[in-house]
Amino acid sequence: MKQPVDSLRFRKYPSTTALQCFEAAARLLSFTGAAQELYMTQSAVSKQVAQLEDMLNISLFYRTSQRISLTPAGKRYYLEVFNILSAIESATVSLMSHVDNGETLKLSAHPTFCARWLIPALAGFNDEYPSINLDIREQEGPFFNEDHDIDVAFLYGDGVWTGMESVKLLEEYCIAVCSPDYYDKHIKAIDAEDNHKLAGCTLLHLNSRLSAWYDYFKQQQLHVEGTFVGPRFDTFHSCISAALLGYGVALVPRILVTPEINSGALIQADDYYAKTKSAYYITYPLTLGNSQKVRAVIKWVFEYMDRINRN
Repeated sequence: MKQPVDSLRFRKYPSTTALQCFEAAARLLSFTGAAQELYMTQSAVSKQVAQLEDMLNISLFYRTSQRISLTPAGKRYYLEVFNILSAIESATVSLMSHVDNGETLKLSAHPTFCARWLIPALAGFNDEYPSINLDIREQEGPFFNEDHDIDVAFLYGDGVWTGMESVKLLEEYCIAVCSPDYYDKHIKAIDAEDNHKLAGCTLLHLNSRLSAWYDYFKQQQLHVEGTFVGPRFDTFHSCISAALLGYGVALVPRILVTPEINSGALIQADDYYAKTKSAYYITYPLTLGNSQKVRAVIKWVFEYMDRINRN
């Protein structure tokens, strides 16, 4: 079969040795330092860089008797070369870690959900499925697009994502939590008949859910002043950390604070459970519907939930 004219065999590339020498010298701004790092002689590094410049027909360094510095072209090239060498290293290490040892299952979830629910849920998974290598990624943005090679994502939403199959994992119920000290100082003495016991408390907010406290009180048909006022955080993890330190009262999903509630590090400041409009889903591309590794993790997660519910 005839190769296209832009096939890789028609292109000219510098050697990885030359690129490594250039990257180290550019980062350290020293041929001597690069030589020490790469276990080469200083003259060998200088020769590799000079040959690279000859091939490119452009100067990458300004050279004086005292020091070297990058030319504008050298600065641009350094950024590209650094990314390329990092990608080669990552691909090589990934391949070496998984070769002849099954297949990789790439999972993705929001950082707080990942750390506080997903990782505990997957404990023991590799004992049951030793041929499946878990690759767990924490992501806050879009999960399934051309930039993300993900097999399964644990998402919060309405269950509808284009080109994806979704299985509802669990409903979300949010509760108001605070530290025991904060409760004793600011809530315990409030007469709930005169005013809601959280009125006057510092309410902690999530930037992506700024109306959460308003909705919480609205579900109870209560009007509380200042529901949009208070410190704001980007993640539930930060909200929970702030509540533990006595900043105020956080409104968070019950499933994310189970350890703290059970240990007494956090207490429920109010008895109400607020059901949110969205839920958590296991989501995967339609093309992976019959994938054994995808079916395995779904089965495992639901069995984990059954064990938790029984306990």
